[in-house]
Amino acid sequence: MRNVFREDHEAFREQVRRFIDKEIVPFHAEWEHAGIVPRELWRKAGEHGLLCVTVAEEYGGAGGDYGHSAVLIEELARANATAVGFTTHSEIVANYIVAYGSEEQKQRWLPKMVSGEIIAVIAMTEPGAGSDLRSIRTSARRDGDDYVIAGQKTFITNGGNADLAVTVAKMDPAGKNLTLFCVETDRPGFGKGKLLEKIGLKGQDTSELYFDDVRIPAANRLGLENEGFNYLTHQLAWERLIIALRAAASVHALLEETITYTRERKVFGKPLIDFQNTRFKLAEVKAQATMLRAFVDDCLALVLRGELTPEVAAMAKLNGSEMQGKLLDELLQLHGGYGFMSEYKISRAWVDARVARIYGGTSEIMKEIIGRSL
Repeated sequence: MRNVFREDHEAFREQVRRFIDKEIVPFHAEWEHAGIVPRELWRKAGEHGLLCVTVAEEYGGAGGDYGHSAVLIEELARANATAVGFTTHSEIVANYIVAYGSEEQKQRWLPKMVSGEIIAVIAMTEPGAGSDLRSIRTSARRDGDDYVIAGQKTFITNGGNADLAVTVAKMDPAGKNLTLFCVETDRPGFGKGKLLEKIGLKGQDTSELYFDDVRIPAANRLGLENEGFNYLTHQLAWERLIIALRAAASVHALLEETITYTRERKVFGKPLIDFQNTRFKLAEVKAQATMLRAFVDDCLALVLRGELTPEVAAMAKLNGSEMQGKLLDELLQLHGGYGFMSEYKISRAWVDARVARIYGGTSEIMKEIIGRSL
């Protein structure tokens, strides 16, 4: 029993699982070949109440809490469908608009995000700036009642499908202060690069975005000028816990699949699980996965109480992503040659997990954050 979840969370889990098993799992391999998830899936997810679940009812949402968010995150990880970019749209971009948007901005964008009519992205990373956000070069200048944005972003999740980009820019190119802007992707001067080819998460449309003096009204600024870094820092704790939640759910799902495989696979005339080495390896994975889940659940309880700190979130992200890589590698080894075949879930999960130690802040950055608190 996982005490962090209530009965309504578990009822929602059944709803989410049915949707994923019907609308995502049968088609996921096709989307991986295409490199993009069809927009139709987003509209279906909106119809089933699976997008932006924490958005208030007055903006079209279900008014859920982070427990409902965690359920959706875990179930996508269970199905190894993390490439479906619902989380970035629902749990990152929507949160910025809810937290820092004006009433007019909330009314304009949130209902369409909830329905899946528009797909939103967060545009932070640049070719020369990843974890060090203060070094970005995208600029914004005031011109009468407008802002003009110039620059380039890369590795943008949902970039191919994007309709709205919460964009990080600098008012003073030589300074360190950041400002957030909501940029519609149909504005003149906005461009999308080709879909980027990746070693994992192949079904996720990841692309570069270009801002060639894109003009937006001043009403599209999100929050206050030069307060963007504070906004980003405040939201990052939850965003890093998302990665830890995925990691724990992925390891548990693949552990169960591997146990089944080792019971069915025979070596030297007997099931693979009958060998002591196999049982010991599985026992080690189960013990570590159980410990990881207990910590992640405790962190989720902190989120629900509004008490998760950046340092603890960094610990969860660091431990979750590193353990996911290590434990999935052990499980892949137990599959032998079949573990190297893309048709097996373990191989795809193993490759997809590699990025968890990079995005959301690298493992090295997590160690720096934790180290500063010593």
